[in-house]
Amino acid sequence: MTDLPAMFGSMVFNEAAMEQYLSKEAFTALKRAMDGSATMNLTLANQVASAMKQWAISKGVTHFTHWFQPQNSVTAEKHDCFITPDGDGVIMEFSGKELIKGEPDASSLPSGGLRATFEARGYTAWDPTSYAFIKDNVLCIPTAFCSYGGHALDMKTPLLRSMEVLNVQAMRVLQLFGVKCGCVYPTVGLEQEYFLVDQKKFNERIDLIYTGRTLFGARPPKGQDLDDHYFGSIKTNIAAFMKDLDEELWRLGIMAKTEHNETAPAQHELANIFSKANLAVDQNQVTMEMMRKVAERHGMTCLLHEKPFDGVNGSGKHNNWALSTDTGLNLFEPGDTPEENAQFLTFLCAVIRAVDEYQDLLRISIASAGNDNRLGAAEAPPAIVSMFVGDELEAVLEYLDTGVMPDRAQAEQMKIGVDVLPAIPKDTTDRNRTSPFAFTGNKFELRMLGSSMSGAACNTVLNTILAESLSMFADALSGAENFNETLHELLHATVHRHRRIVFNGNGYDKSWYEEAARRGLSNYPTTADALAHYMDEKNVSLFERHGVLSRVEMQARADIAFGNYAKRLCIEARVMSEMIRRDIQPAITDYCRTLSDSILSKRAVCETLPCRAELQTLQRLAELGDAVYDACRALEQAEAEATAMQANDKKAYFCRDRLCPAMKTLREAVDEAEMLIDKDAWPYPNYGSLLYQL
Repeated sequence: MTDLPAMFGSMVFNEAAMEQYLSKEAFTALKRAMDGSATMNLTLANQVASAMKQWAISKGVTHFTHWFQPQNSVTAEKHDCFITPDGDGVIMEFSGKELIKGEPDASSLPSGGLRATFEARGYTAWDPTSYAFIKDNVLCIPTAFCSYGGHALDMKTPLLRSMEVLNVQAMRVLQLFGVKCGCVYPTVGLEQEYFLVDQKKFNERIDLIYTGRTLFGARPPKGQDLDDHYFGSIKTNIAAFMKDLDEELWRLGIMAKTEHNETAPAQHELANIFSKANLAVDQNQVTMEMMRKVAERHGMTCLLHEKPFDGVNGSGKHNNWALSTDTGLNLFEPGDTPEENAQFLTFLCAVIRAVDEYQDLLRISIASAGNDNRLGAAEAPPAIVSMFVGDELEAVLEYLDTGVMPDRAQAEQMKIGVDVLPAIPKDTTDRNRTSPFAFTGNKFELRMLGSSMSGAACNTVLNTILAESLSMFADALSGAENFNETLHELLHATVHRHRRIVFNGNGYDKSWYEEAARRGLSNYPTTADALAHYMDEKNVSLFERHGVLSRVEMQARADIAFGNYAKRLCIEARVMSEMIRRDIQPAITDYCRTLSDSILSKRAVCETLPCRAELQTLQRLAELGDAVYDACRALEQAEAEATAMQANDKKAYFCRDRLCPAMKTLREAVDEAEMLIDKDAWPYPNYGSLLYQL
């Protein structure tokens, strides 16, 4: 039987390991550095490095790496050995300087023009708030990544900056309410959805190999129509995979707690326990990597693409976001007293204002070519950002806005923070799967994030826009002669102006799109549409004002995002072309020849022999063969034009307008042809085979 308590965190240099390998004085000093109450000096860094090395060597480790997260939603690492020459032999060394700072190549990673090929130097800096861990027999030290000039080149640095500014502004507001605490930090719990397919069949499809999704594929007779996969009995081989994955994650201190079958065939989900935002993002990156590795051991491939199969649910990564104090108070938890509820409503209204003012930034933070295929259907929210709060809170917002509490007899007596402000139930809402951003009792769930994406960008945005609202609230409330009265007026004005973002209805209903437009909400259906607003002055001012991102860093990120969008679509177009030219077009031609030969041989035997099915199939396949040929040529021409463009933003708009429609036209013809050809004559495993492992 697995000794789970002994296993859990055994590959993490956590507080228990620190206390074991560090002196009492060094351990206390490191704890203070980790919580931000002291700075890290070289003496302490040397002590920590020595202890970390001893701990790692005791686990059989010989190499270390500064593990970081460049702007491509994956992680990067360069392995260095502990071995140092010592006369004719070697010794195992690891210094404080090596712990604190590394120097990977910065020119070949996404930089948005901040680094050129001849400007290769970049630096990694240790993030002591995220524990070092052992992965693949290498000591991994979580770090931030910046350029020689100090610009953030990674996903983590802005996240850490946003956490700090949120702490400052939240503390200002809490002090006005008389709350005693040392710090405030965002906590995040990520639900990771994924598909598992047979590895041999995966290897037979170059679209899955190159892009992570099927670019062609006719729908099988049965998809998720019967809702019989969701929460269903887990297959034996999938359960074995989940067990091994759990143990790998537990060793790394990752609290993988909940797993189940998801809605689509071959789709599953794993959910982690809440932790500090930067740690949660780090752990999710490790989780995705481990999913792929463990799946290989079991003869499967883990697909993390947002829409690997057309016609069934795509995969998201639901981002559950809350705000906590170091004393254990959840600031999104409704209270038991009017005063506590006044504090809760203050933070709720701050979030409402933040989401409404910066709905474009939230959409941008989850934008990708893959996620565009998922949003808007099959339990994925639409691209229109709105906020679900449930009926109970909607009634409170109605009162704050109009002075009338629906269905409450004494509404006219109520005031914020005093008198009879009603108790708010702990779990105030149903769940709305069509809502992009939903309040779920004591946290907010951002359902828009794509399964393959890092959680860093969306949490950076959430933290920063809330910090902005809290800063304005603190300014308005500071020095107020009558705090409760000023607070009531502030919340009334906030709700009255920003209540348009609150929507409790069906996000899939076509009438919502019309209603959202009437309310003045933004609707950016594609990544290119959303990215066009990233450098809007209000967004640049926001990040610069709080020191989260500079204008130069934002421009670099915009360029990278535009480029990634266009590059992924161009890769998909080239893969489609290769599949057509090498496999699909020959398959159509060969099958047409087979049908033609069959028809001719039957006519030779008996001129009156009926062969209507073969004749009509041959005729339709011949038409489809021509359509596929023409559509492929049109796609190739569009891809060539896109590739020749220099500016990433113009390339992205071109791909949206020309490449995506050309890909859709080609796919429609190919998918129809697949249904007319003998399965043994079709060059790729079909959807039924992939989804049901037939």
